[in-house]
Amino acid sequence: MHAQTEYVVLGGRVVAMVKASSGSWSVSERELRRAAAELSAVEMDRQDLVRIGPFGRALKPERNEGTLVPWRERISRDLQEAGRPRPPGQGGDARPSHLAGIDWRRLLVQRPHGRAARSWWLPRAVVRLLDGAAHTETQWLHARQARQANTAVTEPSVHPGQTPAADVGQTTSPDAPAVPLRRYNGELQGQLYSVLSRKPGMARKVAGWACAVCRTAPAAVLDHCHEHGYVRAPVCQSCNTQERPDHLYSNDIRVAGHYIRLFDTHAADWLRHWHRCPGCRARTTLPLAHLAAWTAHVACRSQRPTHRDPRSSRGRKPCGALRVSWTGSHHAPHACVLTVVVDFCPSGEHRVLAHVPYREAAEQFRTWLAATAPAVAAEAGPDRTDDLPAQPRPVIADTSGDGLALF
Repeated sequence: MHAQTEYVVLGGRVVAMVKASSGSWSVSERELRRAAAELSAVEMDRQDLVRIGPFGRALKPERNEGTLVPWRERISRDLQEAGRPRPPGQGGDARPSHLAGIDWRRLLVQRPHGRAARSWWLPRAVVRLLDGAAHTETQWLHARQARQANTAVTEPSVHPGQTPAADVGQTTSPDAPAVPLRRYNGELQGQLYSVLSRKPGMARKVAGWACAVCRTAPAAVLDHCHEHGYVRAPVCQSCNTQERPDHLYSNDIRVAGHYIRLFDTHAADWLRHWHRCPGCRARTTLPLAHLAAWTAHVACRSQRPTHRDPRSSRGRKPCGALRVSWTGSHHAPHACVLTVVVDFCPSGEHRVLAHVPYREAAEQFRTWLAATAPAVAAEAGPDRTDDLPAQPRPVIADTSGDGLALF
């Protein structure tokens, strides 16, 4: 609840508060039931998790009253303060654990991270709900501030002894429509991330788009190709986390369950998104880390050992943990080799499945792309260089480790 602003956020709705004569606040039962129905309709997979922190940077100081604190920062501060000793006379943590009507503590998963630290995870559906709620609240506050500014300009001055006119034009009802999210239609196509990242006001512009991948949550970051430097599209935090390779080392990644969405269930959406980069589209390939993950997950699927599993519908399940590494780089494809390995396999602690040259992996990907997403394959190829520059442009590497900042 926001005591000074007389509203509360429930799911993706901003609901007005009503103050009774006793001084207590309440909300409309109709609006409450509507928000509860929307929250109940959300499908949640508790195994599909997104890391929300910590990311090794100090928390920002407390904001001034009236300034919204991002929900990730609020959760981080609550979790870190919960582990600190409290002054004498203070009991347990009295802070509510609800954000937008969601009890995040009941859904939070903590995992070991390093020797002593732990990482915090929430289901992807909850992350999208909280991102959407934050966007709705921000847009509503901006709209209310604009209405109040317009009212202040048009309101006539009241002289002593004069009765002020009834306030007919001013309204702060949360039912006023928030600014709708714009659909991304390639407005940033062919532009370099290193250039856009320096443009003032870009963060606000990005927040006005819907995520170009899931098309439901508000965009929060500009996803870009780390090999060619081109902006792909604005995406939400959830999709940005889903797409990021799980690096063990700079040339070594784990191929975990989230690649099922990237290369199986939602392959067409992600392939279309990756080929928004003119460099990848012209070469009909993927960035090296994604191509390596595709090689391990798809091209070498038949080579992965399985073992019996009575709980599986097929009676067997893949064995061990899949990993892929590479030597060389895409700049020298003749010398680049991908190595697909199964770790923790009962038949051997580390079992090498295949050594695949880069050129062979790229050719296999092109064949698979034509069968899986023919529309994307039709738009790719060496003749699709309309928005490639005549001269190569320098690429500024993304050194952000947490991926939560816009740039």
